[in-house]
Amino acid sequence: MLTVTLYTREDCHLCNQVEDDLASLQEEHPHRLVRIDIEKEGLLQKYGAEIPVVEIGPYQIKAPFERKTLAMTLGAARDRAEHLESVEDDTYRQRKERGQKISLVDRFFYWFSKHYMIFFNLFVFLYVGLAFMAPVMQHAGLTAPARVTYAVYSKLCHQLAYRSWFLYGEQIAYPRETAGVTALTPYGEATGLDPDDLQAAREFIGNPQLGYKVAFCQRDVGIYSGLLLFGLVFAVFRHKIKPLSFWGLLLLGLAPIALDGVSQLVSQLFAQLPWNFIPYRESTPFLRTLTGLMFGASIAWFGYPVIEEGMVDTRKIMAVKLAALRKEGQ
Repeated sequence: MLTVTLYTREDCHLCNQVEDDLASLQEEHPHRLVRIDIEKEGLLQKYGAEIPVVEIGPYQIKAPFERKTLAMTLGAARDRAEHLESVEDDTYRQRKERGQKISLVDRFFYWFSKHYMIFFNLFVFLYVGLAFMAPVMQHAGLTAPARVTYAVYSKLCHQLAYRSWFLYGEQIAYPRETAGVTALTPYGEATGLDPDDLQAAREFIGNPQLGYKVAFCQRDVGIYSGLLLFGLVFAVFRHKIKPLSFWGLLLLGLAPIALDGVSQLVSQLFAQLPWNFIPYRESTPFLRTLTGLMFGASIAWFGYPVIEEGMVDTRKIMAVKLAALRKEGQ
């Protein structure tokens, strides 16, 4: 028997009309009707502006359509199914068999497609949180786990002390004097270390007076905080958020971080040359964090809606499969 899937929602008068039309065609075209509530199954963004939507085998019709269109589609789907049965098509038979059972893997992916943002956000939260726990542990005297945390994150970030945030100290940051942040004591003056000694800046994690640095740099703090903040918003409003365009990603995310980071890098490279004509530049803690935040949020805005589209397809397939099996068991 044919399975007809109707994507619907509450208070949809057109959907009710389609159900009546299908009921009137039951004798001529026997079928099993499966209703999918697009709100309950998280399909509102995919079908919200199109319902009622009817799927019969490989055929899909969207509103507006008439009873005649339903009859023609039912007839075409029946003829196709009978043909595939008569020629004993292996692909059709295997697909039909898979549609008649639900595995644990099916159930897991169906559940995960609804709750995947919990895992994404939890992972980013733990990643950011552990970086901030390093100075917390160091301040609390838990030097061994703190050192391990710093060592792990050192593989993922340069950890330069003058480009890091600090906790429990006199200042929240110690930028190099060339950054021009007059409100903060410069790194060299505060630590007594050479601002051009990169290795010393990596190894310096702080002390009780200056505080202890976060396990990754200011720009990384911004990037992962942007991912987390947008992820939390997207988890609540994902059905209403459309993906950021490539040009939006370029202008809002890539351009600011590239302008800030690349201009700094180029100016400092040219400073080593005798014919340097580019002014030396060192970014500020605020700019590093802001451009990182914009980059992280833009990447999430660009990527999460794309992931959601794939998850919507998973939810759609599994919702139809589960509903059809429940209908069959009634």
